[in-house]
Amino acid sequence: MDTILLLTILVVVFALAFDFINGFHDTANAIATSVSTRALKPRTAIMMAAVMNFVGALAFTGVAKTISKDIVDPFVLENGSLVILAALISAIAWNLITWYFGIPSSSSHALIGSIAGAAISAAGFGILNYSGFLKILQALLISPFIALAGGFLVMSIFKVTLKNKNLFKANKRIRYMQIGTAALQSFTHGTNDAQKAMGIITMALIAAELQTSDDIQLWVRIAAATAMGIGTSIGGYKIIKTVGGKIMKIRPVNGIAADLSSAMIIFGATLIHLPVSTTHVISSAIMGVGSAQRVKGVNWGVARTIVTTWIITLPISATIAAIVYQILNLFF
Repeated sequence: MDTILLLTILVVVFALAFDFINGFHDTANAIATSVSTRALKPRTAIMMAAVMNFVGALAFTGVAKTISKDIVDPFVLENGSLVILAALISAIAWNLITWYFGIPSSSSHALIGSIAGAAISAAGFGILNYSGFLKILQALLISPFIALAGGFLVMSIFKVTLKNKNLFKANKRIRYMQIGTAALQSFTHGTNDAQKAMGIITMALIAAELQTSDDIQLWVRIAAATAMGIGTSIGGYKIIKTVGGKIMKIRPVNGIAADLSSAMIIFGATLIHLPVSTTHVISSAIMGVGSAQRVKGVNWGVARTIVTTWIITLPISATIAAIVYQILNLFF
């Protein structure tokens, strides 16, 4: 079999594996708050998230096009298939490591750092599309702070609105509303996260000269959406525990405030074709909600671990990808 064709097939397989792992790694993002408040049973929440992730993944392609061309130009990248394969191996490895330890790490940071690291290892720093790459980095870095502020603002509004209400009765009614916000959260997760694998596969097809534009083919969209949906259906219970309970004690009103604020930010990023870390947006929204409720109520030790992982994921994944590329280059 032709080496480029073999590499392209491997890229498609590993990209779908990445999407599958992303599904169970990031399931907690969409449903942790609704599970922790017992608005939904874990299995019910996971199955709903799987369906809504699938629907969201099929609805948009803007983020996929950004991934496919804004980090490096696949039309000029030599050994493009090998670079992409190295990036996927690195991102999958980091996702599995952080999942094993129950750390809500960002699949987006891992993938984008890995693409950059593998490309630099192959062709030097000049290969990066700096305008596009910096735009993506800005979205990844700024969005958690916006989420923190958004969660604080929405929770503050809820506090004023519910000030004279019976908190027990209000929480009981809001618990039912959480089913809707969890579904919305899952949909927005699909609109942003599943597109990253679509963009990677499209990069590989362009590098192998199997297509000449950055359009996302229908089979790519369906395959990535299906992989994300199946992965989500398995669920990542370790991360659900961290996001849903270890950052702060979440009540229904806190959960719905976090879901609404983070869903708006993720969907807003999707509309302007920018990838964001759903993990860090939702975790930051929960921290913002907790700060509005009671600053001491937030477990800042867990928050510090999440932030530390947020900072180190890009350089670590880039380094792993650079090493993996050099190893693969010995064989191909």
